[in-house]
Amino acid sequence: MSTLLTLPVLLPMLGAALSIVGSRSAALQRVVGVVVLTAVAVLAGVLLVATDRGGPIVAELGGWPAPVGIALVADRLSALLLLVSTLVTLAVLVYAIDQRIADYGRATASTTFHPMYLMLCAGVSLAYLTGDLFTLFVAFELMLTASYVLITRRTGAKRIRAGMTYVTVSLMSSLLFLTAVAMVYAATGTVNLADLAGRVGDLPPGLQTVLAMMLLVVFGIKAAIVPLHFWLPDSYPNAPGPVAALFAGLLTKVSFYALLRTQTLLFPREEPWTLMLVLSVATMLVGVLGALAQNDLNRILSFLLVSHIGFLLFGLAVFDAAGASGATLYAAHHITVLATLFLVSGLITRRTGTVALDQMGGLLRDAPGLAVLFAIPALTLAGVPPTAGFVAKLALLQAGAGSSVAAQVVAGVVVLASLLTLYALVRVWVRVFWGEPVPPLPDDDPSDEVVVGTARSAVPMYAATGGLVAASLAIAVFAGPLAAVTDRAGVDLLDREPYRVAVLGVQEGR
Repeated sequence: MSTLLTLPVLLPMLGAALSIVGSRSAALQRVVGVVVLTAVAVLAGVLLVATDRGGPIVAELGGWPAPVGIALVADRLSALLLLVSTLVTLAVLVYAIDQRIADYGRATASTTFHPMYLMLCAGVSLAYLTGDLFTLFVAFELMLTASYVLITRRTGAKRIRAGMTYVTVSLMSSLLFLTAVAMVYAATGTVNLADLAGRVGDLPPGLQTVLAMMLLVVFGIKAAIVPLHFWLPDSYPNAPGPVAALFAGLLTKVSFYALLRTQTLLFPREEPWTLMLVLSVATMLVGVLGALAQNDLNRILSFLLVSHIGFLLFGLAVFDAAGASGATLYAAHHITVLATLFLVSGLITRRTGTVALDQMGGLLRDAPGLAVLFAIPALTLAGVPPTAGFVAKLALLQAGAGSSVAAQVVAGVVVLASLLTLYALVRVWVRVFWGEPVPPLPDDDPSDEVVVGTARSAVPMYAATGGLVAASLAIAVFAGPLAAVTDRAGVDLLDREPYRVAVLGVQEGR
């Protein structure tokens, strides 16, 4: 089983290499991408079942035992998020392949898209499975290097500006991350997470606070926590449609996973984290109020993405097993629903030729299926019963209700932000789907992704989007068993011992 742990990282890398070698064959690149991601999804499912039944699984690379060597570690939390993330990347890849065929009619292969897409997936897998801080840094750099290429493909003036912002902020956060890793190593003599869990507690309280804040800032930038969120609403709306969906579904959640893993494992707390409660409130409200002020569909979704990162932060801030469980369940839902909404946005702009709400209308009459594809994830994101969003938010509210008075107040903000999210999405619905149909706008910018009036079928694009909608419905249908898994994952996160024993083979204090 430990050998299987390396495959979610190795297979996408090998697939990327094969895509480069076979760059003259579009069919080969497409088949390699779909097959590799399908295999990774199957492996993630196997790992989830195995870790839920038998606890964490560890692979010691090169035969060097931890904490000296590099260890890959899968537990319930990482295996679940890896499975959901891989399913989303597979659906987005199918969408992207058909968009290229349907809208651009290209029979030739892309020399950059498929290799970079698979390398980004390898980075995501490595980030979920790594057991030490430096390899986590390598995973983020792998993701970011691939994302630099993906976000600047088919460049236009606006996309270049957005790409510059994204690259600049990412490089700054990477520099801070490397500095934080160096500080941790200088203070403790190790970067292995399980080993750090036993050493950080021996450091002076002031130094512990500095290290915790350094990691909070690093992952806060990458996760778009207010006030470190400014880069996201300017970057994601200008990315190519499938790329924006991939980024919205994965990158911020991988960063939140890193924050959740490091803070619970290295800096345990007995009480709710007041600073994180404040940040969660600011992130929820600034994000949703920003969404209400927008006329651009993709910017609305980007601000809502920021807002709902605040819900994840609330689960972490409660800092007990129930809060960690609620945050894990919400992350699984959030990965799926945000990617779905960005894919639907791509289908809407494909029909209308614009992302401006005041230039749309009447799509309910012309495209009722598209209206359904938007309505279900919109209601899910708002948390309307009995959707997956409602189940996940209920878990967060229950965690907050059983915690401190401050956490109970923030639970009220969760309800308020959910209502404002519903209002923002109803506003989109009214502008886009109700009223009289508006003639499509011409494609004034040939470098843009928007192509209007194509004669080719886009059935796989709709099928991929529908598959993600079905996945979000499945989360609601199987909420009971899934919540049981996240409950056990939350207990493990706060206990820390199962993780340490699996990696080091020793109990704390021995």
